[in-house]
Amino acid sequence: MKETQQSGKFERLRHTVGAVMGPLCALLLWFLPIGGMSEGAHHLLAVLSLVAIWWITEPVPIPVTSLLGPTLCVLLGIVPMNEAFSEFANPMIFLFLGGFLLAKGMMVNGLDKRIAYGLLSMKWVGDSPRRIFLAIGLACMLCSGWISNTATAAMMFPIALGLLEAIRSMLAANGKEINLSNYKYATGLMLMTAYACSIGGVFTPIGTPPNIIMLGFLDSMAPSAPQVSFFHWMIWGFVAMALYFFIAYIVLWRMFPADVKHIVGAEKFIKDNVNALGKWTRAQKNTLFAFCVAVVLWVTPSVLSLLYGSDSKEMTFFDGHFPEAIAAMVGGLLLFFLPVNLKEGKMTMTWKEGVEGIEWGTLLLFGGGLAMGGMMYTTGLSAWVGNGLKELLGSHPNEWLFIALFSVTALILSEFTSHTASINLIGPIAISVAVSEGFSPIPVAVAVALASSLGFMMPVSTPPNAIVYASGYVPITKMIKSGAIIDLIGIFLVSVPVVMLLVKFVMRLS
Repeated sequence: MKETQQSGKFERLRHTVGAVMGPLCALLLWFLPIGGMSEGAHHLLAVLSLVAIWWITEPVPIPVTSLLGPTLCVLLGIVPMNEAFSEFANPMIFLFLGGFLLAKGMMVNGLDKRIAYGLLSMKWVGDSPRRIFLAIGLACMLCSGWISNTATAAMMFPIALGLLEAIRSMLAANGKEINLSNYKYATGLMLMTAYACSIGGVFTPIGTPPNIIMLGFLDSMAPSAPQVSFFHWMIWGFVAMALYFFIAYIVLWRMFPADVKHIVGAEKFIKDNVNALGKWTRAQKNTLFAFCVAVVLWVTPSVLSLLYGSDSKEMTFFDGHFPEAIAAMVGGLLLFFLPVNLKEGKMTMTWKEGVEGIEWGTLLLFGGGLAMGGMMYTTGLSAWVGNGLKELLGSHPNEWLFIALFSVTALILSEFTSHTASINLIGPIAISVAVSEGFSPIPVAVAVALASSLGFMMPVSTPPNAIVYASGYVPITKMIKSGAIIDLIGIFLVSVPVVMLLVKFVMRLS
């Protein structure tokens, strides 16, 4: 309770300081003479300072700030209306919108729980605490590659609580009363639930907002760079996800092992929940079909490229008619057309079910971030920032150190604010500097996106962290300690090496 009160005071202080500092900083930069940049870039820098501070401190909701930035740019005459808001129609927005619809269809029709309980009910899991620990993590990770990290954590949280209750009941029956709030295994299982949800998000472009935001920045700020396909991302995303998960599993199990060899009642708890799901429904089958259609459309370009070549007629036709955003929309829209009961006119998902669950605020945040990044490019602000950092880094900076620097910066920032906000701040700068230095912007873009998903230290770092912290079973000191260890190992043994080697290798093959 005391930790919660302290956290609340800190949040109120953060909001208040940000509300004052944002406008003051913007006014200071607006009137401060700065040489070497155009008037438009100078004024955009002032607006961007306000947006950046408010993204970090959140005196108003982040989506509101995302709309405020482009609005101020039009009001102050920095850019015209059509340029300021053009990025809100970026294809990446619709790629994520289609992903949201598919994810909502899974949740509405219970396909997500069927997948999670299906994994937990496998024979190899049984009633072993260690295997249950592993299975919970795998279920969270695999689901969050396609469903939002927050939704996955919200789904898996009560499942993990039910398993912990089975442990408490078993020990109580044997005469051993425990307090789950200071029970090591409870802390470990909660942290595994949160961390695995964040880790799974790196698998696909739609797995977590930073991925899709960085792809959007690449399209708008580095149009000459090779295009990163859905399948490209899945290759290095899978490797990074597997390595992150292995690190998290080893660290958490060593820090929070179970003190029992069997959880009596765990198998019954899982079996009862599986039985409660009943047989596969028509809606679940339809949802699975729509999801598979989208995945096939996402993967097909890479297959065609291997079979016919990247410049073939087949590839040109497919890219023209089924770009990744359209593939996502096809899968998502199918949910409104696949019938469950034709006589009653019932489809797999209703408009109300689909629209109410969509994270419209996240889409607005994407649009605002891409808009600010695009204006940085067109006004020349990104080039000015890139040249300034180029001088700071030296004439010939090491690419490894360059990527490590931005990765660590993104990680640190994402520990104390939303990872979507941190990626909107770091992403355009990282890409600008990479272009000005003559580096390919793709490795640093991927590295920054991956690093921003490693916010494991603080409850405010990610929604999954906040969800499990609210259980009362995770002391803040334990989250900071375990998160710091995984962060450091993940950055220097996975993010930078995987990006530098695997990303470059995959892009060369394409």
